[in-house]
Parts: sequence; C-alpha cells; structure tokens
Amino acid sequence: MPARVEQFDSVLNRIADDFSVSARSPVLHTPAEHGLRFEEVTFPSEDGTRLEGWFVQAEHADTIVVLNHPRFFSRSGLPAHLDPWRSTFAATGNDVEVDLVPDIAVLHDAGYHVLAYDLRNFGHSGTADGGVTTGGIFESRDVIGSLGYVRSRRDLRHLKIVLFSRCLGANATFFAMRRAPQAFAGVRGLVACQPLSPRVVLERGLERAGLPHDLMDELDRRIRQRTGFSLDDMSPVIAARRACVPALVYQVHDDLMTRPSDVEAMFDAIPGLPKELFWIHGTTRRWDGYLHFQHNPARVLGWLDRHTR
Repeated sequence: MPARVEQFDSVLNRIADDFSVSARSPVLHTPAEHGLRFEEVTFPSEDGTRLEGWFVQAEHADTIVVLNHPRFFSRSGLPAHLDPWRSTFAATGNDVEVDLVPDIAVLHDAGYHVLAYDLRNFGHSGTADGGVTTGGIFESRDVIGSLGYVRSRRDLRHLKIVLFSRCLGANATFFAMRRAPQAFAGVRGLVACQPLSPRVVLERGLERAGLPHDLMDELDRRIRQRTGFSLDDMSPVIAARRACVPALVYQVHDDLMTRPSDVEAMFDAIPGLPKELFWIHGTTRRWDGYLHFQHNPARVLGWLDRHTR
C-alpha cells in the first residue's frame, strides 16, 4: 500500500471499525421519572426487525409525535458523562449526559401523544444487518415500521402524525421518504434535529486528529468494505431531495463535529415544501442541540401547532 496509507493503517482501521458498528447505549431513564404513565411497546420494522419503544398517551390528543434518536444513543439518551462514551466524545466537549426523556414530557404536556423507539442495533431493539450502521439507509426501514405501527393500532390510526427525528434518525427519515414516499401520506410534518453527512463528520474528525485530508478516499474504501456502502451512498443531502412533508430543521451552528454548509445543503435540497431552518448559537457542543428542545421548546411547539391544529 502507499507509504502514506501504511503510516496510518491502524488508525484508518480503527476509524472505519468505529464508524461501521456502533456500541449500544443503555436505556437509563423512563417517562415514569416525569410522572407519566407509559406503555412498553414492541413492533416490527419494515423488514421485521424487532423495535422497542414507549407509547405515552395524552388525554384528548388528536396528534402523535413519533420520536427517534441520534447515532450512539437510545430512546432515553446517552450517558456521555460516563466511560466509554466520555472518552469517545470528550475531545469535542460532548462529555455530558443527554437525557432525552424530558422531550417526551414537554410534548405530552403540550397535548401530544408520543411514540419513542430505539432504532435497530441501538438501545433494546433487535440486531440487524450484521450490526452495521448505514447512515440511515437500512435504518429507514425503522421509520417506516414506526408509521406502520401507529396505523396498525385501532386506537391510534385516526391520529395526525408528526415525526421528530434526530441525527441518524433524521437521515433515516429522509432515506425513507426517498424510497417509500407512499408511507408518508397524511404525515403532517418532520422536525429534523441535526441531520449530518457521514463524509463531513469524518472529515472533521480527521482535522481534529491532525490527519491528512487525502486519507478520506482510503477511509471511504474501508468503510465500504465493512458496510457495503460508500460515504456518498449515505449522503442525506441526496435523500433530502425527495422529502415529501413540511420540514423544520435545526442545528448547532458552530458544532465541532460538522459544518453549517452541510446542514444548509440538506435544507436547500428539500423541494418546494413549507420549510424552516434555525440555528443554535453560543456553543460548539453538538449535544446542546439535542438538549435544546427541552430547554427552549417554544419554536418547535409553535411549528407543530401550525402544522397539526
């Protein structure tokens, strides 16, 4: 192999391995911590993979918000204040816990039913596809499965549906729209929290590590060997061109793990639908984007109200 690649061979293998298979985060919190009654639910993904989740009922609600989660997380969040996650994310300042369950409480108190679930290979959901993470391609089957579950329940099938998808979950939602737009008939909208392109996050990772940018082609080759997909195959920018519901996108502007131009490209790719993009300023920590809604819910709740009432 070329001398430059040989020099960084073990590093490239480690990055490719870590990118291709994700360690599971435990489900450490539940809606009961917020005084909410909830139902443990299990339902199949589009391809039959077992997905685990919670259903939280809100009295007299006519809309259900379907929540999924970022990569590395579970439906309850990520204990990034603890190892091994702290060691993984400390370099970008993301060594704080993200508890996502307060989002459920905010939505419930605003008058929405909530379905929150673990994507395949995360949390308590089933292992699929050899355990590989595919940037939203295979995970799109879980998004479709969540819609199918809502429509399969006699007590839920009449409800308006909104998707609140985060990071990998947002990418998966765009891929699902591209592949099966008919599954989104009647869906009122998508809140897309911090979608990102795998190529960009890996480029930023090489920069932080002081590694040459010209290693990207070799890293891409090794990831394709492990997953069957290139980084460009996993681009949510391309998938977003087939978005078929109104979309609200938001992102930490100075996030050390990506670039504003990546999110802008995704937003611009969304076709002629009602859409909005807003930035979170004053931080470089990606995790602050995941925590934004529970601390500052007004803008998202206002958007939900406009598209569902």
